[in-house]
Amino acid sequence: MELHESLVEYGFRRAIITITAVLCALLEIVDTTIVNVALNDMRGNLGGTLSEVSWVITAYAIGNVIIVPMTSWLSQQFGRRNYFAASIIIFTVASFLCGNANGIWELVFFRLVQGLGGGALLVTAQTLITESWPPEKRGIAQAIYGLGVIVGPTLGPPLGGYIVDNYSWPYIFYINIPLGIIAALLTLQFIRSPKYSEKKASNEIDYWGIVLLAIAVGSLQYVLEKGQEEDWFNDEIITLLSVTTVFGFFFFIWRELTYKNPIVNLRVLSNGNLRVGTVLSFILGFGLYGSTFIIPLYTQATLGWTATQSGLLMVPAAIVTAIMMPIVGQLLQRGVKQQYLVALGMIFFFIYSYWGYLILTPDTGKDAFFNMLLVRGIGLGLLFVPISTLALSTLKGREIGEGAAFTGMMRQLGGSFGVAVITTFIARQNMFHRNDLVSKLDINNPAVQQRVKGLEQGFLANGISPDIALKRGYQILDLTVSKQAVVMSYMDVFLYLGLMFLVCVPFVLWTKSGKGKVDTSAAH
Repeated sequence: MELHESLVEYGFRRAIITITAVLCALLEIVDTTIVNVALNDMRGNLGGTLSEVSWVITAYAIGNVIIVPMTSWLSQQFGRRNYFAASIIIFTVASFLCGNANGIWELVFFRLVQGLGGGALLVTAQTLITESWPPEKRGIAQAIYGLGVIVGPTLGPPLGGYIVDNYSWPYIFYINIPLGIIAALLTLQFIRSPKYSEKKASNEIDYWGIVLLAIAVGSLQYVLEKGQEEDWFNDEIITLLSVTTVFGFFFFIWRELTYKNPIVNLRVLSNGNLRVGTVLSFILGFGLYGSTFIIPLYTQATLGWTATQSGLLMVPAAIVTAIMMPIVGQLLQRGVKQQYLVALGMIFFFIYSYWGYLILTPDTGKDAFFNMLLVRGIGLGLLFVPISTLALSTLKGREIGEGAAFTGMMRQLGGSFGVAVITTFIARQNMFHRNDLVSKLDINNPAVQQRVKGLEQGFLANGISPDIALKRGYQILDLTVSKQAVVMSYMDVFLYLGLMFLVCVPFVLWTKSGKGKVDTSAAH
């Protein structure tokens, strides 16, 4: 296998490598969200409960999060080109098997395998793009990669909705097969392996590190995905796995810092910029996946939209983000500091969230969401590229892959935390607001009596008997209260999500910049 000192490419080769990497990142990310829309069809088709079918999402996320921190080491062990091609092939074969699954647990297992293949696509794609562009153009390189990462979660739901409405759910997996084959062939033909990757002998491999990482991260992901559903620490499995997570991470960190050939090089975090970038990636994941999760949920559950409608609502914002990416790349190249752009992005995100807080009602129209989501698109565009370049700007050689693995993992975990926290928060706030509203509905209040009377008269006019008409009047009133409580819960989510981003602004401005321009010397 040929090993190369410099991986910077020019012209046609660079274009092909960049396209391959973005295609792979897109495949992996679209698959994270495309399934959400098809869960109902899968449940009917494979005969599972809602909680069983939600494992289709959980298994993929667990596979992803376990493999992401190991990608840098696996690339060194097998050679980057071979490992990247193998990951694409595993992902593609698993996609075929997912589409052919006969039972719910069979599908869950193949999704886990697909996640193990897919996790590598994301991080290795970022490393490939970073290394095949010269250091002074890294801002633009991250912008191109960012297109895939930001547009991916948004493309998933409308694409999934379209496929489910017009074909059947297995096709959301089959769509990966031709793209996977093309990506694997391009990888084997054009991608080169770096010179600094040295293979370790089998007796030097950090097997305990692999086991501890899989246990810690897998347990954490399970707790986050299933916590609200199983009522958190009132459930024995959740409690057990939470303890396992804490001890797993403790022993994993201790092992990696004391073993001479660690599977995850934690020492790379001694780089200040990477530490800041890792924390910011977590916050970005929280906001990106949290808000991608909450809006379709609200529009479908409360406003009664179809999956395709709520998916399409997100598309204009994704286009705005796509337009913003190269602009931000150019600004970075001209020497604008990363912190200023990140702070501005967070302020835009606050405006978007506060706007959401102001406009939500039980019947908010499509137009009301449109402008608000455009602001979100601008915010995300300003956040992604500067965070990636800030994190990787002062790393060189093999550290780039190790750094990309940390930011990738933290973005994934941030997303999982975001969805878990938001789901729990909505459920708790819903109870709180409902009890609050019900306590204000005094049956002796003339306004309440008048409302019930009006509803009762409406039913009587339709020929329904008086006792049933009164009962239905109270039912309608109860439904109205429930809907209002849901709306108020979502309003709270938007408000607190916005405040979280606003609080981060001063901390971002305090961080030291990598360099005015994106790293021109560090990677030489």
